[in-house]
Amino acid sequence: MTIPNRPAPIGAEAVPDSHGLNVFRADPTLAALLPLYLPDDLLAHLTPHLDRLGGLAGGRLAELAATADTNPPELLHRTRRGEDAQSIAYHPAYRDMERLAFGDYGLAALSHRAGVLDWPAPMPAAAKYAITYLFVQAEFGLMCPVSMTDSLARTLRRFGDAALVDRYLPALTSQDMDALFQGAMFMTEQGAGSDIANTAVTAAPNPDGSWALTGDKWFCSNADAELAMVLARPEGAPAGIKGVSLFLLPRLLPDGAPNRYRIVRLKEKLGTRSMASGEITLEGATAWMVGEPGAGMRQMADMVNNSRLSNGVRAAGMMRRAVTEALFIAHRRIAFGAPIVTLPLMRRQLAKMLVRAEQARSMVFQTAEALRRSDAGEPSAYALLRILTPLLKFRACRDARVVTGDAMEVRGGCGYIEDFPDARLVRDAHLGSIWEGTSNIVALDVLRAAAREGSLEALAAHLSALRADTPDPLPQLEAATARAFALARHAGDEGGPVLARQAASALYNVASATMMAWEARALPERATLAAMVLAHRVLPRDPLAATDEPIPDSLLPDPGAKR
Repeated sequence: MTIPNRPAPIGAEAVPDSHGLNVFRADPTLAALLPLYLPDDLLAHLTPHLDRLGGLAGGRLAELAATADTNPPELLHRTRRGEDAQSIAYHPAYRDMERLAFGDYGLAALSHRAGVLDWPAPMPAAAKYAITYLFVQAEFGLMCPVSMTDSLARTLRRFGDAALVDRYLPALTSQDMDALFQGAMFMTEQGAGSDIANTAVTAAPNPDGSWALTGDKWFCSNADAELAMVLARPEGAPAGIKGVSLFLLPRLLPDGAPNRYRIVRLKEKLGTRSMASGEITLEGATAWMVGEPGAGMRQMADMVNNSRLSNGVRAAGMMRRAVTEALFIAHRRIAFGAPIVTLPLMRRQLAKMLVRAEQARSMVFQTAEALRRSDAGEPSAYALLRILTPLLKFRACRDARVVTGDAMEVRGGCGYIEDFPDARLVRDAHLGSIWEGTSNIVALDVLRAAAREGSLEALAAHLSALRADTPDPLPQLEAATARAFALARHAGDEGGPVLARQAASALYNVASATMMAWEARALPERATLAAMVLAHRVLPRDPLAATDEPIPDSLLPDPGAKR
């Protein structure tokens, strides 16, 4: 690349600001990849909606998100008349974002019923996650309630009895904000975080067939949701995981009376400040058992796994926003007589960020397709979904912490202050690798899926099929894949859980490289990125070797260029 000698602007002109950028148009890779994962008629129908959301995410939605982040919700214990009635006060900016997510885009409904965005059928997961991918580039916190509402509806449909489904599913999938019931899941206790077998909340039977829940839940996001899935131990149930059952807890009883639980306090969090997370005390609260007694964790796992997939999508979206910001700045920030995108070290830093972000994007849409096939009843698709989901959640959420931090550095001192989106991206990115299972827990779940579901064989077959359908396969990819699978099998046998993270990272890297090489049929640059995954994240390298790997201009386009 020829490096021009340009004078640096002074004053405000020297500070690039991407506000108002349409993040859908700024990311032509997304438009190029979607035809691989969505049917033509649905994609044509969705494209104007995606374009509108891209404009919102770079403009008005970004403003709302910043305002809601600096004006977190407040727990009110009494009404102004002195009544003992709890409520959570949200800033109007958060309510506006709810109307966009739940109302305009129907993100909690579009997988469950027809009519959302005027489409005549429920949409596949890839459509939902394409919308989520854009929305989260502006706002992360609200996507937790959206995901939990969607996931609760899915779990209720799968395991709830007909009366519960008929009573609550229409409200869970409503786009009318006055009729909408939002969802939550209350699992975590002080002594039962990832170790659900220690659940101490108890359930006592009521004469009408409902149950009375008593005890404390320590971390409850979307704390004032109309419905929550809760894990509790029925009276007389055995100790351990087999004694835990799943219950549906309404905030208001069917007769309109408030249920018997209270929010003790709201958490002050590093990130996701717009969304209310709190501690809850259950005081004989009425709930209904969902599914079979003693199968609570297995049934809740359905909701958790769906939420884990959403976590991976959100991590991918945040990485993309971070990369877009970094590229926008790099093409406009002048230093040493040239845009910093021309400087070799900066190009290498940008490329490393891009690799992580694009790995996650490929994994998102491949996992969404596995979910569609699994829900359609394809025999091998569930086993594939069971391993792709924790792989995505484990690695993408950890990578998001790196990518958002590096993007902050590209912006320099301005990235460290709250006027720009970088600081909030960094804060929010750290939550992804904590909730719905920490990195250690999720890496172990990869081995569990391999041992219990035959998922390793399903993944091997899937990647083999992708390689066979790749016109120009990467040298060394097949051999590297074989080594990654050998490591995973060793970790599941005599190697033990100490190798779980290493094995999960290896599988994620070879899987995403295979997927990107396959996607090169739609976008040739994917093959270059796949090769970079192999070179930098899989194959052994000499840390003392002198290497000068040029970064093609096609990988570092200007997001603000007119297209």
